[in-house]
This record gives sequence, C-alpha cells and structure tokens, in this order.
Amino acid sequence: MLKPLLLLQSLFFCLFNVIFVGGRLTGGGFSAGENPFTPKASLIRYWNKEISADKSLRSEFLISKASPLNAVDSATFAKLAAQNSLPTRLSDFCSAANLFCFPDLTPSLEKHDDNVKFSVYDQKNFSTYGDARAAGADSFKTYSKGNNGAMDTFRRYSRNAAGHEDKFTVYGERGNVDEKDFNSYGTFGAGGAGDFTNYQNDVNDPMSRFTAYSDGGTGRSQTFKTYTHDANAGNGQSFTSYSKKGNASPNEFASYGDSSNVIGSDFKNYGEEENAAKDTFTSYASGGNVPLNNFKNYGESVNAANDSFTNYGGGGGNVPQNNFKSYGVSGNGAVDTFANYRDKANVGDDSFSGYAKDSNSGTVKFTNYGQSYNPGSESFTSYGKGSEGQKISFKTYTPNSTFKDYAKNGVAFAKYNVSSIGDGKTVNKWIEPGKFFRESTLKEGTVIAMPDIKDKMPKRSFLPRSIVSKLPFSTSKLAEVKMIFHAGDNSSMEKIISDAVTECERPPSVGETKRCVGSAEDMIDFATSVLGRSVVLRTTENVAGSKQKVVIGKVNGINGGKLTKAVSCHQSLYPYLLYYCHSVPKVRVYEADLLELNSKTKINHGIAICHIDTSSWSPGHGAFLALGSKPGRIEVCHWIFENDMNWAIAD
Repeated sequence: MLKPLLLLQSLFFCLFNVIFVGGRLTGGGFSAGENPFTPKASLIRYWNKEISADKSLRSEFLISKASPLNAVDSATFAKLAAQNSLPTRLSDFCSAANLFCFPDLTPSLEKHDDNVKFSVYDQKNFSTYGDARAAGADSFKTYSKGNNGAMDTFRRYSRNAAGHEDKFTVYGERGNVDEKDFNSYGTFGAGGAGDFTNYQNDVNDPMSRFTAYSDGGTGRSQTFKTYTHDANAGNGQSFTSYSKKGNASPNEFASYGDSSNVIGSDFKNYGEEENAAKDTFTSYASGGNVPLNNFKNYGESVNAANDSFTNYGGGGGNVPQNNFKSYGVSGNGAVDTFANYRDKANVGDDSFSGYAKDSNSGTVKFTNYGQSYNPGSESFTSYGKGSEGQKISFKTYTPNSTFKDYAKNGVAFAKYNVSSIGDGKTVNKWIEPGKFFRESTLKEGTVIAMPDIKDKMPKRSFLPRSIVSKLPFSTSKLAEVKMIFHAGDNSSMEKIISDAVTECERPPSVGETKRCVGSAEDMIDFATSVLGRSVVLRTTENVAGSKQKVVIGKVNGINGGKLTKAVSCHQSLYPYLLYYCHSVPKVRVYEADLLELNSKTKINHGIAICHIDTSSWSPGHGAFLALGSKPGRIEVCHWIFENDMNWAIAD
C-alpha cells in the first residue's frame, strides 16, 4: 500500500507530467522544467477550462503573447501594483514584462569644442550643447534609425552660435513611436544653418516639438526636406514661437509630410515679429491622408516677409484640414503666395480667421487654390479687414467658400466660383490597393493585390490578469496612469495613453459589442461571452505576399460561409499589449491559401472577414473611397493583419 506522501507525488506527476507530449504543452500539462505558476502556465490552464472546442485546436498564437514574467516576478509586481508602487520599479517592470516604455533620460552636459559626427547614436539628452559655437558643423547621420520608442531631447542647442551648421540626415528614420524635442534650439544665432533631411521618414506615430526654435536669429536658415515622408498616424510636429523676432532668416519646408497618414502640424507664433523673412512651403503635406495643419499667429507683426505655399496639401490628399488663424496680422509689406494650394485634394476644409488683418501694403495671391476632385469648403473671416494698401487676388478659385466681414477694397476675383476639376470622382490614392475588397474576389484563381499586413507596432506582451486588474484604466484616472508609466505632460506617452483609453471608452457603434483587453484571460472571457465556449481563434499565418500581387488558392468559408457571429481583435498602442476586441452583426469569415503570383506555390494562409451590412458606416470610410460606393450598398471585406486575430464559432 502506498504511503500518503507517495500518493500525493503520484497525483502531481499525473497532473503535470504524464500528458506532456512531443515537447509541447498540451491539455494543461507541463515539462519537468516548466513552473506551473508562471503567467503562461496559468493561461494554458485557463484556456483548457474555458474553451470547450477540441483541445488540439488551442491557439499557440495567443499563448505566445502571454507575459514572460516568471512566477516570482509576477507575484512581486502584482504586489507593487496593489500598493501603487510600480513607478518606483518601472524600468525593471518594463524590461521583465516586455512592455513598451520610454526611457527616463538624464541631461547630458558633454562639451564638444570641435566638429562632431553622431552616427548610429540615440536616446540622448543634449543640454546646453554647442552654445556660442563659432562656425563648424555637427552632423547627426542615421541617428535613432529604426528604433522603438526613441526619445531625444535638444535643449539650448546651438544657442548664440555664429555661422554654425547642424545637419540631421536620415534622423529617426523607420522608427516606431519616436519623440524628438528641440527647446531653445539655435536661439539668437547669427548665420549658419539647420538642415533636416530625411527626418523621421517612414516612422509610425512620430512626434517632434520645436519650441523657441531659432528665435531671435539673424540670417540663420532652416531647411526641412523629405521631413516625415510616408509617416503614419503621428502627433506630427509642433512649432511654437519658431523663428520669432528673427532677422532675414529663411525657412524652407520641401516635401514636408508628403504621403503621410493622419499627420498633424501645429505652427504657433511662427515667425512672429520677424524682419525680411522668407518662408517656403513646397509640396507640404502633399498627398497626405487626413492631415491637420494649424497656423496660429503665423507671421504676425512681420516686416517685408515673403511666404510661399506651393503645392501645399495637394497631390491627391484625402480630407485635409488647414487652419490659418491670425496669420499675417499687423504685417508690413508682406507678400504671401498660395499656388496650387490643396490642388486635387479630396474634400477637406480650410479656415482663414483674421488673415492679414490690420496689415499695411500686403500682397496675397491665391492661384489655382483648392482645385479639388471632391470640393471642400473654405471659410474667410475678417480676412484683410482694417488693412491699408493691400492687394489680394483670387485666380481660378474653388467654390464652396464663405467670406465673412471681408475687406471690400483691394480684392480681385478672377474666374471665381468655377467648377471643380473632374466630376466628383473619388480620390483613392491613399487607400492602399487590396486593403478593402469585395466578397466576389475570394475565389480560387483570382489575382489580388495584398496590402501591407505587417505589424508596425512595438513588440509587447500581455500582462497577467493578477497585475492588469490592479492598474487604473480610465479617462478619470489618466493622472494615475501617467504616473505609473512616467508619462510627462504633453509627451508622446501621455498622448498614447490618452488616445487608447479614450477609444476604449468610446460608445459602441450601432450593433457593435466591444471591449479592450490587456490580458489573454480577458480576451477569452470577451470572446466566449459573445460566441459561447465552442470557439476557434484564427489569424493570418505570416506576412508573405505583403504589398504584392498574389493568387487566391483554396478558399474555405467558416461555418459553411454562412452569416455568422465573429469577434475581431486589433492591437492598440499602449505600454502593455492591449487589444480592441469587437463583434459586429452580419459577417462572413473566410480562410484562403495565398499563392505566389508566378510559381503558384503556397506562401501564406490568410483570414478575411466580410462585413455584409455597411449601412451604419460613414460615407467617408476608406472602403467606399477605395471601392466607389456608399454605406449599405455593398459588402466590404478585409484581411486580418499580422498579430490581429479573429474568433469564430467552431465548425
């Protein structure tokens, strides 16, 4: 007869070892080296308990996103979270739990008397760098390239320098959630130049702040070329008190924000009280998707300034918004030229409030302004009012414009209120080929363009439920969340946190059921609450074929291709892995082999979801711009991208 202790050992052996097969964790079993109290082990047990479908279908994909914390660290950080003490161990927490956090930078007081080249260099705080430098040049080449969460700060950089040149070439390119701060950069400098070339191009969620940049400078030129080109969904750039009280300091923005997606620029007190300045915006925000640009107190009280906006916001941009508030107020002898401004843009709105008000001898030229495929609207309020000797001309100007309290003298309209170019055709340049498609496309042998399905977000892991349940997550507790993740006021991290929490608290759309989840257990709970316990999780197998033409291979309709319920989960940018999960009615889900175009060999296995009822969607939704229809008239299909997932009832 076995002793009680031996019986207990045998029981644990059966529970944790007998059903470990082929080096894989199955059915709740563990290898001899696997601690059963890790977050990963806990998740496996939870899956087996809550999901009644065939256990062989368990998702290794979801389990791979479990927290990497060991049992001891998991318990330690859970205790710290309960005591509101995580901020004291944030660096350790972020590292051990595989989170996305910005570093806590300390000031760098390094002194450099000679010319310096910074190559393959990042995560630095430059304070009082290059002060009072005479001539010479500093070069930042391939600086912060390809980094996640790179944060660089330049304070009082090149202040009071004479003839000093700064070059930022391929700076912050292809990074992910970059933040660059330039405070009091180049102030009171004489001569010299700042050159930003290929700056933050192809970056996901970029933010740059230029505060008191080049203020009081004399003859110092700034050049921004191919700045934030092809960038995605960023806070954009903030220019506050830029070039204020400058003397003959030309600024050039060329190919700035071109072809970028949802990028904003904010110019406050830009060029205020400047003398003989020349600012050039060439191909600025051209072809952008939903760009928002604000010019507030731009060029106020300037003397003999010359500003030129050429091909600004044009090139097939989608829904641009440009706001000029108190632009050129009280200026003397200023010349502003808007040539091909917002040309061929799609819809969009422009607002000119108090533009050139109380100015003297000003000249403003609008040539081919706003020649949209789909007309937008322009509002001119107190434009040129109280000015003396100004000349304002509109040539080949768009309709849908409102002029309120407008100056009656010195204004000429030529070919005003002409018809827009084209016949209202949709501009779909910014809707990537293959991003949306019709259900009929999902047939074997069809050649289809695949969009870019690669995940561009920082790599992160879920938090264990024991920790995430103790962290605040609401707009009412943003201050607490910011404290935990060391997010300063007006920082990128503050916006990341605020945007995610706000979107998660947004009321669901018609027929939508939604929840944001920060643990895998919470995702399982949401999916089973909507679909029941007999469910299968699917995702597109890999990223092969991305941005290429592929051939549709064998197609299988989930649940027989019938209308069904499904839960889709999409990543949200947040310090820990956060998913926005939602279910909408009337969908069909498909899985399809994807074949290489020429060899016809299988390269991927894609998951697609088709929304049959689009009646509640916005008319401006990208799907209708791409496919050329309206809400409720067509179904819309799209692929499940890398690291997103779809839950459906098991067949």
